[in-house]
Amino acid sequence: MKILVTGGTGYIGSHTVVELLNENFEVVIADNLSNSNAEVVDKIEEITAKKVHFEKTDLSCPTATAELFQKHGGFDGVIHFAAFKAVGESVKEPLKYYHNNIFSLINLMNEMEKYKTQFLVFSSSCTVYGQPEELPVTENAAIQKALSPYGNTKQIAEEIITDYCLSNPNFNAILLRYFNPIGAHPSAKIGELPIGVPQNLIPYITQTAIGKREKLSVFGNDYSTPDGTCIRDYIHVVDLAQAHLAAMRRIAEQKNEENIETFNIGTGNGFSVLEIINSFEKVSNQKLPYEFAPRREGDIEKVWANTTLANEKLKWKAKLSLDEMLLSAWNWEKNINKNNE
Repeated sequence: MKILVTGGTGYIGSHTVVELLNENFEVVIADNLSNSNAEVVDKIEEITAKKVHFEKTDLSCPTATAELFQKHGGFDGVIHFAAFKAVGESVKEPLKYYHNNIFSLINLMNEMEKYKTQFLVFSSSCTVYGQPEELPVTENAAIQKALSPYGNTKQIAEEIITDYCLSNPNFNAILLRYFNPIGAHPSAKIGELPIGVPQNLIPYITQTAIGKREKLSVFGNDYSTPDGTCIRDYIHVVDLAQAHLAAMRRIAEQKNEENIETFNIGTGNGFSVLEIINSFEKVSNQKLPYEFAPRREGDIEKVWANTTLANEKLKWKAKLSLDEMLLSAWNWEKNINKNNE
């Protein structure tokens, strides 16, 4: 099968490409490199010893998207990651997020329809739940009003895909609502490498520990949680990548029960920011300088997943522990720091 992976040089996309190549899928990456680097393609090929096709393109442009499909004659399936993803930035620049995240999906699906590409795995997010009324949150939980433009773009995208699936019974989509991906490939050749100041917790932790940042700011210590800091369900990026592989296989092998399905992808465990810091200090043997700061707009208090549906239907389960996640992130940080010396 020939799979288009949009945002494939990004953090989650690159790890998913590795898993696809390891399972002998033919992969084409489309990425505008707005928050990634083309060198990732070389690293993927080093890890897998396989060739991957890379196209630098902006999917928010309909002409560029059409040219991509025309060049490759369409695809058997698409895994769609390409999106801006920083909650805080989306609050400050909402139009940037709506333009990129929504237009890219519409342009992509227009071309999929034209070329009769019938399999889509969509990178959604637990942010669609807002602050859930009950935890752990299941796929049947009510969709709350999004607390950020980023979260709202995921809700809107899910609605677009759902409406299209209702109109076209031959089209098959799986929405993966995943929680907080962290960690890096065990080779330490690919990992989370944001351009500029990190917007996510783990790269800020590792960059602080290595000396790139002065100290970590913990946003809020007055939440209604055991230690006052936010709680999230953190999942190793390799486990997450394997969930995308399982989802694509499910629809390609026509094992899906409906032409649109939704799955939570997490570990089912919630960890606070302070628990993350403590685990990182243990596995890295580094003392992490941090301070408490005011709450950050758009953040929810606590969320973790009920993953029963994914475990049963996708035949997938997260395997790696929190310590393993953080150690792999630290090994990745040390490796890129060594290479830049």
